[in-house]
Parts: sequence; structure tokens; C-alpha cells
Amino acid sequence: MSGNRGHVVFISQMYPPEKGGNASRIHDTARNLQEHGWSVTVVTPPPSYPPGEFAPTWRRTDTEVRDGVIVHRLWTWQPRTENPGMARRLPYYLLFGIHVMWWLLWNARRHDVVVTSTPPISTGAPGLVGSILGVPWIVDVRDLWIDASISLGYLRAGSRIERLSRRFQQKVLETADRISVTTPATAATIRDRYGESLGEKTLVLPNGVDTEQFQPAPESDGGTAVVDATDPADGSKVTATGERPVIVYTGNLGAAQDLESCIRAMAHLSRDDAVLRLVGSGDLESRLRALTDELGLEDCVEFAGTVDRAAIPHILATATIGIAPLADTEELAYAMPTKVYEYLACGLPTVTTGRGELKEFIKSSGGGIHVDNDPVAIARAFDDLLADDARRARMGTAGRQHVVEQYDRSAIAGQLAAELVDISGVSSQ
Repeated sequence: MSGNRGHVVFISQMYPPEKGGNASRIHDTARNLQEHGWSVTVVTPPPSYPPGEFAPTWRRTDTEVRDGVIVHRLWTWQPRTENPGMARRLPYYLLFGIHVMWWLLWNARRHDVVVTSTPPISTGAPGLVGSILGVPWIVDVRDLWIDASISLGYLRAGSRIERLSRRFQQKVLETADRISVTTPATAATIRDRYGESLGEKTLVLPNGVDTEQFQPAPESDGGTAVVDATDPADGSKVTATGERPVIVYTGNLGAAQDLESCIRAMAHLSRDDAVLRLVGSGDLESRLRALTDELGLEDCVEFAGTVDRAAIPHILATATIGIAPLADTEELAYAMPTKVYEYLACGLPTVTTGRGELKEFIKSSGGGIHVDNDPVAIARAFDDLLADDARRARMGTAGRQHVVEQYDRSAIAGQLAAELVDISGVSSQ
């Protein structure tokens, strides 16, 4: 083992410089665990998403240090086309899982705890290897990947692949020493689908947000935000006092997000000075751009592309409204997007769609409003908020307070650190 200081290894399919929410969450968790006294290693593939964003590599291994965290990148097949189907995704997932299994066979005993993050479920294979070797293991369930894949059309219900995936997931969940989930709804679904006994070792650790990094814009003596009106990533205007109102979305432009309804909503606004700014990239970007052109909304829908992660707090703090449009499906009712915590931490009043956890969260936070997945309803919510400065200010204050008190990522990492000590018996000091 690692001596007086605990050593934990995270196995994750995504990690910065990739821009996804899970990549940033694993990065922040690793960094925060170091502050709690743990030595942290991350094992991940070469950066691959969104496809085409990064140059492919054939290097078998590569090692770097990011913010004090040792990052081992192990080769896997890297998708190169937008919106790859399951046939192209599987080599990316499976080859990485196999590569990490061999890596752990040689390195598992150098670590006190293994944490595998899913999706995809194939990251559970290395965890099983570590468990066989006697290393305590936490399976970190960020997404009910099988259910979501069926809902979004990537996997056919009742297919042989689904049945095999369910059996494998069952084995992973039963074998792991702990199961961490982001929401109570996820925990309940796991118990219902895979066994009530799993509830005894399941803990809820929300995604959370770095509330020091994500903050509202500074205020003048008069209480009006005074900010630089340019995005440091590309120099383009985002918003500022007296500037064009910005409705912002940050993250993956994928099937789980109902961005089509948001674009269509812009045609129903009662005002023509607002802009919907989509920051990010993903599988559906081409389709969303085509829809924007088809509706003649080029002047009020902007595609900003991916930006440096460090630019996101500024983009949010200088926007007017945030949008988190989750698709309205039962399979996604458990989901709680990381972006919502970030919006609220920046004091950004937020409009959400979908059902389940997200709907309940935004209502209890006081930081925004929830509407149906309907362009007219979304447009009405935008209009109401844009017309009421005082209401936006109240929501911004309430949302910020809610996440600072309950969803600070450093505090959540402290809870995880306590679990690592409990299952490993190794002090982090």
C-alpha cells in the first residue's frame, strides 16, 4: 500500500482538456481530495470528445501532471465523426476498459482505493480486477447509462447487448464496496432494478460546484453588475450593463438536451434584442445549426463552440438567463446536470425543462423556473424573466445561497474522503 498517505486512483472515460461535465467534476474532485490529504492518480483515454476536436494519437501511454494530479492516458480507439453510432462507440469504451485492466494488474497494489466512474459501464471491468486483487472499490454512478442509451436510441431495448450489459452492471454493483450516486432518484432506481440490498452501500454525493471559482459578477455601489463585456476565450461580446441580453447554455449539444425546443422558442419571443448563446459542441451540433438556418434565426442564436474551461464562470456571470433543457423522458428523470449548479453559483436565474430531480431541484432552490418542453412555454419564461430585473435579482441571490450552503464541491469531496478512509482503513494524513 501507499504508506501514511492514502492513494486513490480514479478511472474515468473523460478528463480535461475535454469539456464535459463529468470531466470537470472528476478534475475538481481529484484536486479537492488532495486538499483533504489524499494522493490522487487519474487513468483516462486520450482526449476524444467531441470527435474532431482533438488530434487522434497512437501513443500507447502518456503521463502528465495537471494541478498536482498524476494523469495516465492509455490508448483506445478514438471516434472521429460527429454523433458516432454504437458500433463506433463500443471500441472507444471497450478497448479503454481492457487497457486499464492490464494497467491495474501491474499497479493496483500501489493504490489504497480504486474509484471507477460510469458512464460507460465498461469502466467497471478494471474495478472488478482491483477487487479481485483485494483493493477497495467505489463505483461512481453519474448516469444510468443503459437506460439513457435506450431512451436516446443508441441501444435497442431487449437486445442481446442490453441483456449482457444488465448482467455486467449487476455484477459490478454487487461487487463494489460502495456505490456513489448523484441523486436520491438514481439510488432508488438502482435499488428497484438491481436489488434492495444495494441501498445499504449506496451514498448520495451530488455533482456540486466550485463556489469560489463560479461567482456572480462584481457589483457597483448602485447594485448594478459592472463587467467586462467580452468573453476572454474568443473576444466576442457576451453581455454587460446596457448590452444585448444573453440566454446562455453551456455543455454538450447532445440528444439528452432539448436544445431544439430552445431554438424554436427564440422565434416566439416578444422582443428581438435577446440572443441564445450555445457554448459547447456535441453530436447534434450540425442538426441544430441546420434548424437555426431553416428558421431564419441566425441573428438571435449563436454557436460559440467549445471554450477554455476557465472562461465559463465569466460567460455565466455576464449572461442574463441560463437554460438547462433536459429531454422529457422517464429514463432521464434521475438526471441533475452539473451546469445547473454552475448557473446558480454565478447568480444566474435559470429556466429548466424535463422532469424528476431537475424539476424538484430548481423549485426548491428558488433560483429559477421550470416549464414544459414546449417552445412557446420556454419563450414565455424567457420573456417574463427578461422583463423583470427585480425577479431575476431575487432568483440569482436565492440560487447562489442554495448551492453555497448545500452543493459546494470542496465539502462534497470531504464526504468522499471520509468514505475512502472508512473502506480502506488508511489515513489521508
